[in-house]
Amino acid sequence: MIIITGGIAMKPESRDQAIALGCQHSARSRAEPGCIAHNCHVDCEDEARLVFVELWQDLDAVKLHFAVPESGQFVRELAVLADGMPEIRLFTADELPAPQV
Repeated sequence: MIIITGGIAMKPESRDQAIALGCQHSARSRAEPGCIAHNCHVDCEDEARLVFVELWQDLDAVKLHFAVPESGQFVRELAVLADGMPEIRLFTADELPAPQV
């Protein structure tokens, strides 16, 4: 499994537009092959920060996702609404059973 985390600092005047754009992108991405989860969140500790958490089946699915023209368009549109450079990190992971509490 591939886990992707990303985030941006939103310009105050663009906050609502950035959130709407992020939610649209997540909804579209969830329909792509190999997408397990794709969610957009506002950081509870920094309301000016938009955070993305994604789970993908494998690296091939991620490569296909990045190749979709709408993904590139999303990044370009979000960059205009951002205060600084977006961050993105990719991780490989194996799912483990949850501990019994």
